[in-house]
Amino acid sequence: MKKGLSIVIPNYNGVQLFTHTLPTVFKALEHVSLPSEVIVADDCSTDDSIAYLQKEYPQIRIVQNTVNSGFSITANNGITAASYSYVLLLNSDVKLEPDYFHSLFSYFEDPTTFGVVGRIVGWEDNIIQDGAKYPSFHGVKIKTSGNYLLEDEKAMQYGLFSMYLSGACALLDKEKFLQCGGFNELFSPFYVEDYELSLRAWRLGWKCYYDHRSVCRHKVSTSIKSKNKKKYVETIYNRNKMFLHAIHLSSPKRLLWFLQLSVETLARFFTLRWSYLRSLYLFISSYQKVRDYRKKLQRLNGSVPLLSIDEVTAFILNSIQGKKIRRF
Repeated sequence: MKKGLSIVIPNYNGVQLFTHTLPTVFKALEHVSLPSEVIVADDCSTDDSIAYLQKEYPQIRIVQNTVNSGFSITANNGITAASYSYVLLLNSDVKLEPDYFHSLFSYFEDPTTFGVVGRIVGWEDNIIQDGAKYPSFHGVKIKTSGNYLLEDEKAMQYGLFSMYLSGACALLDKEKFLQCGGFNELFSPFYVEDYELSLRAWRLGWKCYYDHRSVCRHKVSTSIKSKNKKKYVETIYNRNKMFLHAIHLSSPKRLLWFLQLSVETLARFFTLRWSYLRSLYLFISSYQKVRDYRKKLQRLNGSVPLLSIDEVTAFILNSIQGKKIRRF
């Protein structure tokens, strides 16, 4: 695969963001010596996204879905179409700082690197939204929202291991991305697919990094809140978290998780949390697909056993043992 950088931007009705974000993308590319391209993977936008891009940015390649499909399918289509060895998956509501790529490519000198993500701060402030992802659990349940940083900023200059790479601004090895099967389209239309992809990469023996020096700016929740109602988003999020556990927990822990899930479902029933019950229904309806995916995942590694979540967690925690961290 030809060495270079493809920037892939999944888009749904994001034309109002392009005037803010696309200039920063091309400014950042001025500091990259590799061949590059920008691809917008459009998920059947109903606004003027396509017309705007064709008029204002004719150099951008446009990959269009035939039906509205959600993030996983759209991102997979865009990355599959990419010409180069490195792919930056970039949300349409993210601005890049000019030197975003300055320190990122060096991570790929290690052949086990799957990807690296930069520091995500506010659109108009420097409040950190996302750092390195800390592996944490509630019982046997995986918590998907915890961040961590080292208190000594200088100690982060060579990066931190991250439980997962945010799909907002992740630089990926395209060959590894394709080798592990891309985003799991069972998670469509959105949420948790970036955690599942990263966890799959870890279990296959690859590494995910966070780089504190690379900064991008995120406009919070623009893409999803403008398209979906809160209850629907909550239903899909909870369903996808169930998928994550059912795919990746080992057999003994999966049984404990089912018991924990049963107790939590009863609690939500008595508190009239109907969206959670809907999530459970959707999860059970797709459970055969979950089983099939577990088998597919094992085949990806051939005769080599996959790493367990416990082994991945221990590896990350050992890397910061004895260091002062800040969790948020």
